[in-house]
Amino acid sequence: MDWQNRIIVDPGILVGKPVIKGTRLAVEFILDLLAQGWSEAEIIRNYPGITHEDITACLKYAATLLKAEKIYPFEPAQA
Repeated sequence: MDWQNRIIVDPGILVGKPVIKGTRLAVEFILDLLAQGWSEAEIIRNYPGITHEDITACLKYAATLLKAEKIYPFEPAQA
């Protein structure tokens, strides 16, 4: 499953935050629910417009961004 088919970025929806296509549910909102301990079944029950595939797409989207993230070690200058 390809997250690009389910996650969109549209400046007219939530100021361009990535959302599940066809909804106003942000990826970060779904990830936050999961981080709070909500089960997939609870999310789907409370937000019946989304599916298992939508939740998986949110996770894959986040994983893709983290894989692309570059960390540059920084050491402050000594005074």
